[in-house]
Amino acid sequence: MNVLVTGGAGYIGSHIVKMLLEDNNHVITLDNLSKGHREAVVGGEFIKGDLNNIQELKNIIQTKKIEGVIHLAADSLVGESMQNPEKYYRNNVCNGLNLLAAMQDCGVDKLVFSSTAAVYGEPEKVPIAEDHPTRPTNTYGDSKLFFEKIMHRYHQIHGLKYVSLRYFNAAGADLSGKIGEAHNPETHLIPIVLQKALGQRDNLAIFGDDYATADGSCVRDYIHVSDLASAHGLALKALQQGKEKAIYNLGNGEGYSVKEVIETAREVTGLPIEAKIADRRAGDPAVLIASSVKIKEELHWEPKYPELEKIISSAWQWHRKGGFSENG
Repeated sequence: MNVLVTGGAGYIGSHIVKMLLEDNNHVITLDNLSKGHREAVVGGEFIKGDLNNIQELKNIIQTKKIEGVIHLAADSLVGESMQNPEKYYRNNVCNGLNLLAAMQDCGVDKLVFSSTAAVYGEPEKVPIAEDHPTRPTNTYGDSKLFFEKIMHRYHQIHGLKYVSLRYFNAAGADLSGKIGEAHNPETHLIPIVLQKALGQRDNLAIFGDDYATADGSCVRDYIHVSDLASAHGLALKALQQGKEKAIYNLGNGEGYSVKEVIETAREVTGLPIEAKIADRRAGDPAVLIASSVKIKEELHWEPKYPELEKIISSAWQWHRKGGFSENG
C-alpha cells in the first residue's frame, strides 16, 4: 500500500514509518522538521514540507499514488497550547482541514489519526473507556477533539473512512536502538529521568507526593512506542478491509506511579538517580489509565512490551547511545 505519513520524522511517527516499511508498504514521509529529525526516517521517501499548502499536498497524493494517510503532524505541548492557542488551532485544525481537502480532491478516503487521552480531561472513572465524557482541560486536547468531530462530519458527508487513536503515555524506543525519543525541550517523564541518570540534567522533580495513590505520586499508563506503532498498522488494514470509522484508546491498562518509574529506572541503569519532591502542577490528575479492551477485541491488537522494565530498558539503550547525531 502507498501510505503518506505526516509528521513521520517525529518520535512516534518514525516508529510507525519503520513498522510500515517492515510490513512491505511503500511509505512517503512528509515533515517540516520543526520538531522531527531527518535521521529518524529509516527508509521510504522523505519530503520536507508542510500541511499549509493544499496544492503541494494534492501533488504529493497524486504523484505518489497515495492510498491511505496516517496523520501525526501536530503541535503537542499542553503548556504551550495554553499560552499560544492560535498556533494549536491553526496547525492541528486548519492544517488538518487542508489535508482532508487534498485527500477528498484526490479520491483518497482512508485516514488514521493521531489523537490523545487529553480529549477526556479530568477522568470521572478509571480505567478510561472510549465512551468516557470528553471535556478537554487544555487547547491541545481541544484541537484534537475538534478534529475528531471534523472527521466524523466528513465521514457523514464525504464518505471519509477513519480511525482515531487516542494515545496515553508513549514511551521507550525501538529495540534496534536506531530510533528513539528526542524532544527539545523534553517534557516526558521517562527520558527526563534517564537524562538525570546520564548527568544531562541537574534536577529531577516529583510533582506532588500527596495524591490519593499508593505512594502519593501520580499514576500514568505507559505504552511502548513500538506497540503504539503496530496499532496504526492494524487500523490501516481495518480501513482497507472495509471498516468505516472507529475511535480507540491506546494504553497498557496498567498504571505506574512517578516513584515507581524512577525506582525502575534505578534498577535498569544501576544508578542512584536522585529526585526531589516539588509542589503539584496545576491540572495533573492523580490517575490516568486506559481501557484498551475495544481495540484488542476489534483489531486483535496486543502489546508486546507491556512491562515497565522493558519500556525503560529500551529507552535507556537509546539515550545511552546518545540519540540522533544532529541534536544529541
